[in-house]
Amino acid sequence: MAVAAAVKCDIRNPKLAPEGKQRILWADRDMPVLARIRERFAREKPLAGLRMAACLHVTAETANLMRTLQAGGADVVLCASNPLSTQDDVAASLVQDFGVPVFAIRGEDNDTYYQHIASALDHRPQLTMDDGADLVTSLVFVSLNRLDDVPARVRSWAASMDPAQRKALIDGIVGSLEETTTGVNRLRAMERDKVLPFPVIAVNDAQTKHFFDNRYGTGQSTLDGIIRATDLLLAGKKVVVCGYGWCGKGVAIRARGMGSFVIVTEVDPIRALEAAMDGFLVMPLDEAAPLGDVFITVTGNAHVLRREHFRRMHDGAILCNSGHFDIEIELPALKEEAQTVTPKVREHVDEYRMPDGRRLYVIGEGRLVNLAAAHGHPASVMDMSFATQALTSEYCLKNRGKLAAKVHDVPREIENTVATLKLASMGIRIDSLTEEQKKYMSGWEVGT
Repeated sequence: MAVAAAVKCDIRNPKLAPEGKQRILWADRDMPVLARIRERFAREKPLAGLRMAACLHVTAETANLMRTLQAGGADVVLCASNPLSTQDDVAASLVQDFGVPVFAIRGEDNDTYYQHIASALDHRPQLTMDDGADLVTSLVFVSLNRLDDVPARVRSWAASMDPAQRKALIDGIVGSLEETTTGVNRLRAMERDKVLPFPVIAVNDAQTKHFFDNRYGTGQSTLDGIIRATDLLLAGKKVVVCGYGWCGKGVAIRARGMGSFVIVTEVDPIRALEAAMDGFLVMPLDEAAPLGDVFITVTGNAHVLRREHFRRMHDGAILCNSGHFDIEIELPALKEEAQTVTPKVREHVDEYRMPDGRRLYVIGEGRLVNLAAAHGHPASVMDMSFATQALTSEYCLKNRGKLAAKVHDVPREIENTVATLKLASMGIRIDSLTEEQKKYMSGWEVGT
């Protein structure tokens, strides 16, 4: 049933709503934990009256999170956390069928992206959700009157307020939730610089998130994006995985499982040692550059693949990124090196032809390959991440005024709840400690 009242939005085409609703409900079939939470939220309304702004990938899975927050009584708006990750039909359905204001258009330019962030901030949120911290950093810069540090569209929005009104934007903030490694890194830097004005929960750091979402979700969806974009057979190919955090582990394991020879590059000696003991070749990127058929960056850092690497890559090498921002591949340097650039030699693939005739191919403009060229993580794994988000929203509101202005971990009770519900949905039962075992684990008197 379509929503009768007009909903504020900026989306591509409302007529895409029927396809989007099908996609949302299909994903919901594989998100039983979030569905259970949504049922309870609908009865108890733990978020009643709470204004929320979410800056997340606008996908079918995210739509089911929005439905859950809405069921809990939240007044929520959604904008995109990446210009190429929006599913336009899902955005249309959220507006038309579920009454959620959405500001997101797939392929939007940078100005529009930040106009949409300004639209979300104009909701005057009391709780925010972020995937990369663009929403929170924009809010903090504005509240500090550092308007020269924000993009033009956010600056224009903020200019309509006086300094006192800008500062007041953060007064009612209960807290914020951060979904990705890159965002958590930025927020910890804000805490270190003493500019973080409210509590943030690092949802990304929860075991129910990064053990599964980062490892299994990123691992599968990254290769899904590469295969859809290129029609490449991975068996027998040399795949260079730059970074061996949880995302890198997932990508490396999945690539090996599809028959690839996997090379890992790292800057962290412990992670490099782990990769070596997991059976992967480990070497500097300079040495891997002439060997790789496919290069995948998953570091969360800037300019991982650089000019000196492009010069050593062989003809036909494929480059893609599965880190949050589009700065892991130094595309300006690649454009300078190339004699010609041919966009869209396949959908989502651009060709860079070097002066010596070599061709390098970049997928998804260097943005998240799993969302630029595929549909992102499977719903089953996002079920846990977004269940953790929903319950942590409730936790933030229950603890309003009690949490310090710093980055916090997700409470273990929430993680245990999510894991227990997920196991139950899979028909898996586990043991529990006996009283004797509990006593032994909590004592010190009994030795060898």
